[in-house]
Amino acid sequence: MEREDRVKQPKVIFADAVGTLFGVRGNVGEVYGAIAARFGVSASSDTLDKAFYQAFAASEPLVFPGSTPEEIPDCEFEWWQTIALRTFHQAGVLNQFSDFYAFFEELYAHFATAEPWFVYPDVLMALENWQSRGIQLGVVSNFDSRIYSVLKALDLAEFFTSVTICSEVGAAKPDPQIFAAALQKHSCEPTEAWHIGDSYKEDYEGAKAAGVRGIWLKRNS
Repeated sequence: MEREDRVKQPKVIFADAVGTLFGVRGNVGEVYGAIAARFGVSASSDTLDKAFYQAFAASEPLVFPGSTPEEIPDCEFEWWQTIALRTFHQAGVLNQFSDFYAFFEELYAHFATAEPWFVYPDVLMALENWQSRGIQLGVVSNFDSRIYSVLKALDLAEFFTSVTICSEVGAAKPDPQIFAAALQKHSCEPTEAWHIGDSYKEDYEGAKAAGVRGIWLKRNS
């Protein structure tokens, strides 16, 4: 994750979350399928995985203009519920559920725990190194408010002095507004910050558009 670079040390390093700090064990289709099986629903994990990414790609950003902070968790839940409905509909097994909403509640809660996630092996060493050098660390993510419990469950929360997510800011990467909100938390100028992420468009181009140094992390998985 870390790359030696003979440039001025940044004041802050921001990191993306999913695909950068941690990833899904196996794939999304496997997790969806395993929990669906507890509700008597059988579907191919490959089919579910493909259907999930189609539904996810077709969705609007995870932002809710006009919503109050108290309303955001419910909005996030409904946003993901729509994606799950589309996933199982596309996979042709939605009609197998006797109670889809009970299933989805369990699925949604599952992704707030450590169980479906793994931390990439280069992450802890990089975070410890940057922290020891006095660099502030923050998360900038298009994930939802479950990020707080996931970071804590994965023993990563202690490294970060800020977490900035799209649903709370009202703007999703690559929108410069989410980077501006993160910078403000550190009283930091864009030129004093780096952002590392696995998405070329959202992380690298988004950071550059905000005046932040973007570093594209090309994960193999």
